[in-house]
Amino acid sequence: MGRSINLEGKVAMITGASSGLGKRFAQVLSQAGAKVVLASRRVERLKELRAEIEAGGGAAHVVSLDVTDYQSIRSAVAHAETEAGTIDILVNNSGVSTTQKLAEVTPADFEYVFDTNTRGAFFVAQEVAKRMIMRGNGGASKPAYRIINIASVAGLSVLPQIGLYGISKAAVVHMTKAMALEWGRHGINVNAICPGYIDTEINHHHWATEQGQKLISMLPRHRVGTPADLDGLLLLLAADESAFMNGSIITADDGFGLM
Repeated sequence: MGRSINLEGKVAMITGASSGLGKRFAQVLSQAGAKVVLASRRVERLKELRAEIEAGGGAAHVVSLDVTDYQSIRSAVAHAETEAGTIDILVNNSGVSTTQKLAEVTPADFEYVFDTNTRGAFFVAQEVAKRMIMRGNGGASKPAYRIINIASVAGLSVLPQIGLYGISKAAVVHMTKAMALEWGRHGINVNAICPGYIDTEINHHHWATEQGQKLISMLPRHRVGTPADLDGLLLLLAADESAFMNGSIITADDGFGLM
């Protein structure tokens, strides 16, 4: 007997949804039946994505969100729940990076990366979780809510030139475990996805360069992934079928972490 993930009746908020992984996450969750809330600073791109999702029969809402601004986070989550209903699933995806040696990192660089990847991710999750906790689990025998933090293999292994990014994502890994422990009793499952090298519009040009080709040649199967390679894992962590998964840190890296 076949089985598929059904998220009908669920509301999923995706941060950083205007491009890359966030855009794909929103499309996939919508296709599984969830009502999606698209959150980012680039509202015009979110509107384009909303039109695309609605043309496919899905339901989507747009909210402006700057994860580096605490008041923006609070306003965006409140707006999301007013427009779409209470949030059942959060995909905490916003992220930025720099390419430099650690000796070259300036205070501005540090704030740029950590304000989005660590501080922003923390306070988005906190704001959503507060509302989940207030609602309670409704007496359900299984956890009702899902928070999925997008970390990185760079948070698990030390990679050259992106050390600052890796440090920020290592914090997200530990943050995920702390949240899972504290919020699990409130019916909230908190897990993290650690993608390996994924081809997105932000880095697409890099893979054709000499440096990019050299990196590909060093990967276990000499290839980079696509956002679609994360579909199955995302759906599992968002669904009722992952009720027994809390505090899991899951890599999807095509074996890169084995090197």
